[in-house]
Amino acid sequence: MARKSIVLLLFISAVVCGNTYANNDKKNIWAKYQPIAIDTVVIVPTDYEKAIFDFMNEWYIKKTESSKCKRDSLKPVFYDDKTYIDRLQKLPYRIEMPYNNVVRLFINKYAERIRQVEYMTGLGERYYFSIFEHALAKYDLPLELRFLPIIESALNPKAISSAGAGGLWQFMIGTGKMYDLEINSLVDDRFDPRKSSDAAARYLRDLYTIYNDWHLVIAAYNCGPGNVARAIRKSGGKTGYWDIYPYLPKETRGYVPIFIAANYIMNYYNKHNVCPAIPAFIQATDTVVINKRLHLMQVANILNIPIEELRFYNPQYKRDIIPGDIKPYSIVLPMNKIQAFSNNIDTIFAHNADNLTKKQVIAEPATVKHDSIQSHNKNKSKSRKNKSSATTSYKVRKGENLSTIAHKNNTTVAKIKKANGLSSDNIREGQRLKIPK
Repeated sequence: MARKSIVLLLFISAVVCGNTYANNDKKNIWAKYQPIAIDTVVIVPTDYEKAIFDFMNEWYIKKTESSKCKRDSLKPVFYDDKTYIDRLQKLPYRIEMPYNNVVRLFINKYAERIRQVEYMTGLGERYYFSIFEHALAKYDLPLELRFLPIIESALNPKAISSAGAGGLWQFMIGTGKMYDLEINSLVDDRFDPRKSSDAAARYLRDLYTIYNDWHLVIAAYNCGPGNVARAIRKSGGKTGYWDIYPYLPKETRGYVPIFIAANYIMNYYNKHNVCPAIPAFIQATDTVVINKRLHLMQVANILNIPIEELRFYNPQYKRDIIPGDIKPYSIVLPMNKIQAFSNNIDTIFAHNADNLTKKQVIAEPATVKHDSIQSHNKNKSKSRKNKSSATTSYKVRKGENLSTIAHKNNTTVAKIKKANGLSSDNIREGQRLKIPK
């Protein structure tokens, strides 16, 4: 996604590792991944900075439990390279966590932001991380990926980038719809923590079928498969992240190092004077299926729940309206309010319904001449015919499926199947497909 950026020039000298690490066959991280050249330009997206700023100004930041941790001061704590390498090696991960001067830069950047990290760890540990882990485990993906939303949105479910990406996992509208997220004037599932996490897990799984390398997957999640493919070509066909690093978009070069730094700080925050700050209102929740039109304010007023809390638990309802009259939707409520909701359901639906949920039933249409309608329909039909006949040829590569092909070509699985007369999702390597434009 396109983002305005802040440029940080890294004038950091290469550090020579001790013999202990040179001889460590188990995880010789520093030797395997050499420090990045001192003239490398690393970009920190301003959307990342904006997400953190917006996060720190959310209402629930002021509703945090006082820290029970013991610490001497709020002074940032930094460590030498040997300590960082030791700690990264001890993490139980499936995704490699290499260390170099760029990773060190971002670890120290997190260590400087004690208050921000405190709020993110508190909110993550109490609420979001379990949601992310559930989705990742469902598709057998590395649980380290649960920290991606820290980079994408600073754990702000309503974060919107300058390019229009939204939610905890920063889905663009097109990608979100490809992964079955509902996006319309009333509902935007990109902001639903559970649905967007499930979609993100499926997207990450599909990217892994393409690259078979988690660092490339993480890079592609940020800049798109096309940019990663371009970087691989420019590098002469190399497929290691640090080999194609100089050929990636400048913003994406910092993405994997930030991811590694986020994994470090979320596991070792207590070593850096960080104590999780937990919003006091967060508690166990449950869901209730809604089959009638409902406004969150109706629930807030009758059950005496602050409207901000209901919006926090249900950020996908853009105008606080749950259109349950169209199809069943779910509302997330504190567990201790579930019984009260059930006991007062008729009162809740009736409360101020005319003002909060009333829809315009009849609208007087403008007068349009019959000839104009006929002409418009003819042109529209012709346009559709021309559009539907426009396709390009695509050769299926090893490991690809309809989902990954659809994403690479900015279309949908359903459209590809229709264009090729496919009754199932089965395709084979070398097969030629028609791809709708």
